[in-house]
Amino acid sequence: MAVPSNTIQNVSRVGVREDLSNKIAELFPDDTPFKNAIGTSKVSNTYTEWQTDSLAAADHTNAAVQGDDLANTSRANTTRVGTHTQIFTKVVAASTTVEWTNKAGRKSELARELMKAGREIMTDQEKRFVGNYASVAATASVAGLTAGAQAWLTSNVSRGSSGANGGFSSGIVAAATNGTQRTYTETLLKAVLSSIWTSGGNPKMVITNGAKKQEEAAFSGLATSRREAGNKRLTIVAGADIYVSDFGELQFVPDRFADARSALVVDPEYWDVGVGEALTPFDLAKTGLADRKALRTEVALRCLNQAASGVVADLT
Repeated sequence: MAVPSNTIQNVSRVGVREDLSNKIAELFPDDTPFKNAIGTSKVSNTYTEWQTDSLAAADHTNAAVQGDDLANTSRANTTRVGTHTQIFTKVVAASTTVEWTNKAGRKSELARELMKAGREIMTDQEKRFVGNYASVAATASVAGLTAGAQAWLTSNVSRGSSGANGGFSSGIVAAATNGTQRTYTETLLKAVLSSIWTSGGNPKMVITNGAKKQEEAAFSGLATSRREAGNKRLTIVAGADIYVSDFGELQFVPDRFADARSALVVDPEYWDVGVGEALTPFDLAKTGLADRKALRTEVALRCLNQAASGVVADLT
């Protein structure tokens, strides 16, 4: 039917107000499972050190003759290791104009972007911490870098052909060398778990990216698909959350910031974040018609004993 003449229509009317919701549909993938699982400590220098120790190998021939004089046994020294702190920063600038104008969903553009920047620093740290990154000592012109978890691991590792360990030496943690990639299998994981257990570790988490998490759903050692109502563990439906190994239960944890090559097996008790300076907001000098604020924090990932964790590396 034809629209009668002189009918007022919205499509051509002047003065119709816009409909802009105050709701901002935020999608912030900022969960940091590794960082959340480990502890924190206070550090007082840009190079933070600690010691590791272990028992001598069991000796089934340990026996003494009655009345014999006893000789001193050789006792191994502790091992001194360390890593460097890394400064994480974000800077946000907003014009004086954008701050006073009426905006949907936020009052201050500067405050909202500063909030986002803080969350981004947390994801920057998570990516560094779960990766295969070497430590770097700070100089007058070079930023200090803290080593990622995978770079520390040398005792309980499964690597592809030509892959090589990094590890701590002479004050620096070197990154591991990538090897030939291969398929992620339960057999590879079980070998690393056995090695960790033999070393004395009791890992609790296997951290992978999303694709590897889906591959783990095919492993035969999964917990049953049903749990009693009072059990706090997640029910397994199409994915795998709890893996029952020969050496205890582990949680399969997807991490958006884990790389595609590795399955990081950790006991959170043997890792922490050494904090030199907590996340701190501060003003930057104002040089024009804008306000500038920044965030800074200086931290180090500390591997308290690398033999308590492991990695299945060089995965396709």
